Amino acid sequence: MSDKKEFVKHEIPRPEFPKRAVITGGMPYGNKTLHFGHIGGVFVFADVYARFLRDRLGDENVIFVSGTDCYGSPIAEGYRKFCNETGFTGTIQDYVEKNHLAQKKTLDDYMISLNVFGASGLGRTAEIHDMVSDKFIRKLYENGHLRKISTKQFYDEKAGCFLNGRQVIGKCPVDGCNSEKGYADECDLGHQYMPENLIDPKSTLTGETPTMKNVDNWYFDLPSYNELMKEYVAKISKQKNVRQLVTKTIDEFLKDPVVHIKNELLDKYEAVKAQMPPHEFLEEKKKPSFTIVFKTLDEMNEATAVLSGNGIRFRTGKTLVPFRLTGNIEWGVKAPVLEGEDPLTIWVWPESLWAPISFTVAALENQGRDKAEWKDFWCSKDAQVYQFIGADNIYFYGVAEMAMFMALQGKENNVIDPPEGEIQMPILCANNHILFLDKKASSSGSVKPPMAADLLDYYTPEQLRMHYLGLGLGQRSVSFMPKPLNPAANPDEPDPVVKDGFLLSNVFNRVIRTCFYACQKHYDGVMPVGEIDEQVLADAKKAILDYERFMYRFEFHQATYVLDSYIRKMSKYMAKNLGDADKNEDDALRKHTLIQVFHMIRTAAVLVHPMAPKGTEMLLDYLQLDKSFWSWDNIFDGMAAFTNGADHKLKFLEPRVDFFTRHPSQFATDEE
Repeated sequence: MSDKKEFVKHEIPRPEFPKRAVITGGMPYGNKTLHFGHIGGVFVFADVYARFLRDRLGDENVIFVSGTDCYGSPIAEGYRKFCNETGFTGTIQDYVEKNHLAQKKTLDDYMISLNVFGASGLGRTAEIHDMVSDKFIRKLYENGHLRKISTKQFYDEKAGCFLNGRQVIGKCPVDGCNSEKGYADECDLGHQYMPENLIDPKSTLTGETPTMKNVDNWYFDLPSYNELMKEYVAKISKQKNVRQLVTKTIDEFLKDPVVHIKNELLDKYEAVKAQMPPHEFLEEKKKPSFTIVFKTLDEMNEATAVLSGNGIRFRTGKTLVPFRLTGNIEWGVKAPVLEGEDPLTIWVWPESLWAPISFTVAALENQGRDKAEWKDFWCSKDAQVYQFIGADNIYFYGVAEMAMFMALQGKENNVIDPPEGEIQMPILCANNHILFLDKKASSSGSVKPPMAADLLDYYTPEQLRMHYLGLGLGQRSVSFMPKPLNPAANPDEPDPVVKDGFLLSNVFNRVIRTCFYACQKHYDGVMPVGEIDEQVLADAKKAILDYERFMYRFEFHQATYVLDSYIRKMSKYMAKNLGDADKNEDDALRKHTLIQVFHMIRTAAVLVHPMAPKGTEMLLDYLQLDKSFWSWDNIFDGMAAFTNGADHKLKFLEPRVDFFTRHPSQFATDEE
């Protein structure tokens, strides 16, 4: 139990939360169902935060959105393969809708409480998204931030078509990246490069080496935002609710353009260096390559053309490159025609970055509210957007998106702290990788991830939610080790997923049931209400403030530790005092203990509510209280605040009824 000195340090300052909030979960591609990483790496965390903010800010002030990413080459390629392998005869839209509905069902099964799970290419959300996309690109163009660039694009002579995205595969050219899954202009780890720099490209359509042909596309002038992005990183580095993973990754892309060349090619470089723009030569001792540094991206591209023309292999470094907005893939959002060019479509990554705005509009429309209210959520200083993503997507959300949002302000008003009425900068919550059996799993890799729906054959959603929250993905990559799917699991050791759920299914469950049964046995099912001991109030307040601080910082694993400590102390207090009361037939002690423990149950239930909504909502039903119970406006109040100070009749609890259950498959081996 805490003493006064320890308690004081938690009093001030408490973190400040916005008046309104949007929470987004990264958009899964429409060519697949959800695997464990979608749920355990992103959606559970987004959902817990959305539920926490609803309790804190009110339901009407929180919008939680995501949706299926319907467009792009991954979907086109997935559709082609699916038709070839299964004989599917539906349209690409039918294919996407099938996967979208499967994704939505899985999210529902995991109690992911989205206001809208839309689809960029289906139904009403697609109509809204088309309008938002058109306005977004036109605004960037009007503000002078788009460039029409003629670049080389892969062309499959045998198939007779241009290749986009994942229709090309090769090795990533970015130095230090070992990805064998480099696509047309980005690799599977999020590194960006010019298409002509991809190493050993092959067409996925024919297996042939594609040629390069010039095409015109619209690009966002991302390199011009280098200095502003440096200011932005410096600012968010000071925020307690921004992870170092985010700032470190963004900063890696803000370096000068560089080229790395193997030391054994030094003589060849010396022979052509005069043909290249001015640059700095860096000899890096103990490294197998040397580096040449350029002032601008255009100068670096000019130099790489010289190197390529003379057969000199090289790797580029991470730097800002123009962010492509359009392409010629048929299955995509139609791009606005800005200068009489042939009709184009919008590349999937840019439109997925502003899709949450489209989904926010759709959510408001679904609620019968004014669609213009989206600005109250995205453009107000009183509001905040929180985006939950995986580490591989930080470049898109942390670099490209932030710079584009700055660009919407207009050339004269580009700042990292936009004025009221302009889109504000979201806060990113990026998790490290969630591994599977100590390996990075991928649907397209050698280690296949388990499907999220299949895991529900072994665990309850709340067991999995609690396990994922406790992994500490904000700090490091962590492995998911479900015992039923782990061939190397020790039969004598408990399943780590089940073990993490014991706090609720065993400890908290036992406390609640014991108190209910005691009320039924001794007080005709009436919960006694009375004065709370000062120490019990202090301990509850400390748990609340610790939890609040950790939630503000997205330190979900620390929040679960707070709950673990608090609930186990509650259990010990209850066991000792009710035990003494029964032993000594001391009704006064029994009643006093129940009053104290029900206050602890109340506190724990509100804190657990975002994490385990089903069990806590069931508890509220048996308490026979209304939903104001969850509001943080009443967070320090005891039961008396909800019963007008009077003792309160509870719903009758039948024997062996559980608020937090284990999966039926787990009762065969009753592990403790």
